[in-house]
Amino acid sequence: MFKQENYQSYLDILHEELIPALGCTEPISVALGAAIAVKHLNNFPKKIKIQSSGNIIKNAKSVVVPNTGGLKGMQASLLAGAIGGNADLGLEVLSQMSEKDIKKVNELMNTGMVEIEKLDTPATLHTITTVSDDNNVVEVEIINYHDNVIRITKNNQDLLNNDNTASENEQHTDRSILSVDQILDFVEIAKVDDYQDMLELQIKNNMDIANEGLNNDYGINVGRTIINMGHGSIESKIKGMSAAGSDARMGGSVMPVVTNVGSGNNGMACSIPVIVYAKEKNYAHDKMLRALLLSDLITIHVKTGIGRLSCFCGVVVAGCGAAAGMAYLDDCDRSQIKKAITNVLGDLSGMICDGAKESCPSKIASALDAAIIGVALAKENKVFGNGCGIVEDDIEGTIRNVGELGRVGMKGTDETVLEIMTNIRN
Repeated sequence: MFKQENYQSYLDILHEELIPALGCTEPISVALGAAIAVKHLNNFPKKIKIQSSGNIIKNAKSVVVPNTGGLKGMQASLLAGAIGGNADLGLEVLSQMSEKDIKKVNELMNTGMVEIEKLDTPATLHTITTVSDDNNVVEVEIINYHDNVIRITKNNQDLLNNDNTASENEQHTDRSILSVDQILDFVEIAKVDDYQDMLELQIKNNMDIANEGLNNDYGINVGRTIINMGHGSIESKIKGMSAAGSDARMGGSVMPVVTNVGSGNNGMACSIPVIVYAKEKNYAHDKMLRALLLSDLITIHVKTGIGRLSCFCGVVVAGCGAAAGMAYLDDCDRSQIKKAITNVLGDLSGMICDGAKESCPSKIASALDAAIIGVALAKENKVFGNGCGIVEDDIEGTIRNVGELGRVGMKGTDETVLEIMTNIRN
């Protein structure tokens, strides 16, 4: 039975996580920090420096930054934010770049005005951006969430200081109220007027970019290739449309997506499969919305224990959400929905994140392949059982184990991946 006192908190969690963003959220966060700093400098800087946690460096290294003419990396992100970024637009900071701005970004690349330094910090998402001219210095600090600005200083004087030392999971609505059972209860009782607007935006934005990726050349066209291989089967459309959205986003598309747990790839991978599945099987729109609600909340729940950024590829988590949503659409019972989630976690947990880039669409397809198989097994009441690796009989126990794997167990892997990536020449 759903705890009614948590009803508004569930809606708050959704509002906190389903956020529109233009471009990969790590370089966009970097651009936002630079745009805010330049806004307070009141002048174009002569020097830009960023101190950044390793995960931000990793995720920004190889992905195309929107509205830069195809440039990649931290330097392009910083320059774009400083030159044409609108600090008031949050994670859509680069949406108003002009051709003149893009030209200037390209002209200033590799001029030596940008300095990038790894920040010694326990937070996986943490940047301190400093801009300066001949007379003034501005610093902007972002931590734990991509748009969570906690400090702005100008010439060592505080313009903003939240003095917020809370951990990542303490800064937003308490996620400990989430459980698979409570989420399923909420999905059944939630009033459509309370969540429809944000889900309709998710449907529109994420399907629009999926079609953009399918109909145009981005990356290596993973999505289109999958659909062609599968001759338009429902399975190929689920994987291919989701991958196509990522093709476009990783390839620098200027179309926004609705993110989930700070990631556009997660936002697409947990929503597009449910939308495609519902439309292909002619399910009612209201039922699709509830399945999408379930997918979003399961994705948030499983990812909470892992953390915002990790070496654990987040699309595996989105695959859990998609599996739950598709199982719900097919009228699977509660036990079967849990089995579908467990089967995904028992299959693909541990796929590494080596940054945002053109191979992310393939990883999305792999996660959704696991979701499709997981649902098919669950329909036959088949599930990876207790002691099958990290799997427990209790779904919440399995989710806790996955959280520990991603948050603690893969720390060393994360450091090794970053070391390898920073030693590879662009």
